[in-house]
Amino acid sequence: MNLKTKINLGFLAMLLLVLSIGGYAWYSLRQLDRSSRDALTANVYSLELGHRMLRSLDQLAGQPIQDTTGTAQLMNLVQQEARNVTEPGEQQVADALVRGTQQLVRTQQAAQNGQLQSAAASPLVELRALTYRVISLNTEALTRKTEAANQRTDRSNRNLLVFITLATLLALALASSVPEIAVQPLRKLTAALGHATERNFSATIPQESRDEFGQVARAFNQMLAQLREYRTSTTAELITERNRAASIVDTLDEGLLLLDENRRILLANPVMCELLALPATRLVGQSATQMRLENDLLHTLLLPLDAPNQAAAVAAAPLLHIAQRGEEAFYQLAAQDLVSYNEATDKTELVGQMLTLRNVSDFKKLDQVKSDFLATVSHELKTPLSSINLNARLLQDERLPADERQRVTTHIRQETQRLQRMVAELLAVSRLDAGAGIQLDMRPTSLAEIVAYATDTVRPQLTDKKLRLELELPPTLPAVRADVEKTTWVLINLLANAIRYSPSEEVLTVTATATGGFVQVQVVDHGPGIAAEHHERIFQRFAQIPDKAGYRGGSGLGLSIAREFITTQGGRLWVESELGSGSRFCFTLPVVTG
Repeated sequence: MNLKTKINLGFLAMLLLVLSIGGYAWYSLRQLDRSSRDALTANVYSLELGHRMLRSLDQLAGQPIQDTTGTAQLMNLVQQEARNVTEPGEQQVADALVRGTQQLVRTQQAAQNGQLQSAAASPLVELRALTYRVISLNTEALTRKTEAANQRTDRSNRNLLVFITLATLLALALASSVPEIAVQPLRKLTAALGHATERNFSATIPQESRDEFGQVARAFNQMLAQLREYRTSTTAELITERNRAASIVDTLDEGLLLLDENRRILLANPVMCELLALPATRLVGQSATQMRLENDLLHTLLLPLDAPNQAAAVAAAPLLHIAQRGEEAFYQLAAQDLVSYNEATDKTELVGQMLTLRNVSDFKKLDQVKSDFLATVSHELKTPLSSINLNARLLQDERLPADERQRVTTHIRQETQRLQRMVAELLAVSRLDAGAGIQLDMRPTSLAEIVAYATDTVRPQLTDKKLRLELELPPTLPAVRADVEKTTWVLINLLANAIRYSPSEEVLTVTATATGGFVQVQVVDHGPGIAAEHHERIFQRFAQIPDKAGYRGGSGLGLSIAREFITTQGGRLWVESELGSGSRFCFTLPVVTG
């Protein structure tokens, strides 16, 4: 048996004894806790109810029999006691209490009706006696349980004392034997290590056993043999460290070019080699000043290093536009001087420079999206403003007929609403981006009212385009819990999109159905439809999906904001559409419950 097994067996016995002590202690505490909880739940609660009933009876005894004040409280206490029966004989007393309380109620009713002239104290006396009986039963039970718990505690204490004594004896035995077994071989190992630190690798440890210390001696002797072989060389370690550093550099996702103080190329990682279109063998060890004559990109990288103010020149360097794998990519140049402290001269000296190229194509794309958005918004704002300006000039002409003035006024109102809608979208997006969230005024709402508000708003647009609107709203439609203003905004946005893409003299349909705790609203048009791959993209901010005629909707914010409004209210917004088959925009709102 080896040393590990011996020690493990000793500690296992100790562990089992400790677990036994802990398990027994846990079991004993569990039993005591259960007994105390039972006593508190059953007996202490009944005692509390008994004392409260006595106080209620005292109150009733001090008032006229016709006064029913306190009778309901007494009845409630009696019913609670009847539900908390736990002791033998307590059920009969509880039933008698219920009957006595009912008799007291009948006596009070008779007194109120004039059928009883004198106070009837007998029900109160009987109820008081029964209440004292309940208190007595639970007091006796509580005493019995307390005595049983005390006996159980004494027995547990004795058993725990025996277990603790055994554990102490076993621990003392292990403490006296294990250190001696471990220390003696360690003395031999310490002496051998002392020789090894003095570079005497011939002082081995004799192998006197087959246990763990014998294995340690064998391993230590093998180590001494290897140290004798490799003590004059650290080449392997140097190579390992160099390979590790090279692997880190090679896995960087940025282009890295390392130059020495004479601008000789020391290192070029794979990304930089790919960008320069030159292998590492053509770069490493070559003069960057000579190589720049053959490579335009390398020449561009070195230009800021030649400027008087290198840091300012690097910061002002434009993004490098590089075609990579057939795709357009943008890279940003960064340069860092490498310095080292020279102990001989007590100065910090320049030992090289590090150039990096970081791929910033994703940021460039985001910047382009911003520019496209600004251009789109500028166009969308310019069109209605130009229309309003033109119609305002027409209104200044006093010769304009009244019906024509009305038409011009209507057109100005429509363009103004269009501008207001666009500004509202921009404000909503700015609030969401700032983390302000969406403020909702949720209340039970009739969906028919929301549909009426929305359809009245877009009625002039329907008339201008000669579209017919059909509403399919069941009269039994349940109320929904929603924010009226924001839900109306969503429906107006969906209707405005449907009007925009629908051919003239077509039919738009708004339907609503109740299903599974939600009301589903659908806006159906007969426009060009939306391809399946764009069903989710149209709900993203600034999304622009051109139709067959090349029309690019509004600001690309309406559907994104609409989905935010509906989702925040606990619903869902989606589209069902195919190219050439029109579109069906659907959203759900939760039904008012309770």
